[in-house]
Amino acid sequence: MLIFGKMAPTSLTARFKQSVTPASLRAYLAEFISTFFYVFAVVGSAMASRKLLPDAAADPSSLVIVAIANTFALSSAVYIAANASGGHVNPAVTFGMAVGGRINVPTALFYWISQMLASVMACIFLKVTTVGQLVPTYTIAEEMTGFGASLLEGVMTFGLVYTVYAAGDPRRTSLSAIGPLAVGLTAGANVLAAGPFSGGSMNPACAFGSAVIAGGLKNQAVYWVGPLIGAAVAGLLYDNVVFPAQAPDSVREVSEGVSV
Repeated sequence: MLIFGKMAPTSLTARFKQSVTPASLRAYLAEFISTFFYVFAVVGSAMASRKLLPDAAADPSSLVIVAIANTFALSSAVYIAANASGGHVNPAVTFGMAVGGRINVPTALFYWISQMLASVMACIFLKVTTVGQLVPTYTIAEEMTGFGASLLEGVMTFGLVYTVYAAGDPRRTSLSAIGPLAVGLTAGANVLAAGPFSGGSMNPACAFGSAVIAGGLKNQAVYWVGPLIGAAVAGLLYDNVVFPAQAPDSVREVSEGVSV
């Protein structure tokens, strides 16, 4: 018991030290920058559509605008941060990586802080620079329950995180160049499919930042519980069931079989 008692703090201390190295600090800064510009584009596009369209909520073109903004912004944000931090840009992605054992818990918490702070700062910037225009928040349709909306967000986030895993898999070298684009396209498609029902967030930081600045945290659990569970399931399923680690010979045989 004494040995176990000594080992646990040492292990925790070692993990914490790994999370405050210069490389780790650069990763947190990269996450802040990429998340800031992602939230700026997504929330800003919603604000712009409301400014230009008389009834943006009922106009299908506003949904297309936000979906395109999600696609382009997320693809770019993942691309610019990939080499420094892995390009998570989303607390759900970070949670999925932590559950899958790809990053340690202290590092994941620092990622969350960077992402949440970036989202809040982006929404503050939008509110100030647009002279007090209302910051839109993610809402669920009146006919939907919170549980149903959470399930919807969870399924969408599952697809997003599963794509993140596949796009970043070193065994898929032929697809590495278009990985960030694949992630962005998945997000854009999900917005088109579920935007009118749950808002199509898939990103707890984006939902949180806009809600904080707008002054209303109603239904925030929808944008945390569903996405976090969906992300965890996606990571575990990809790494342990669908595409587990294989010996080099096994990977070669699979590749040759597919190519034929």
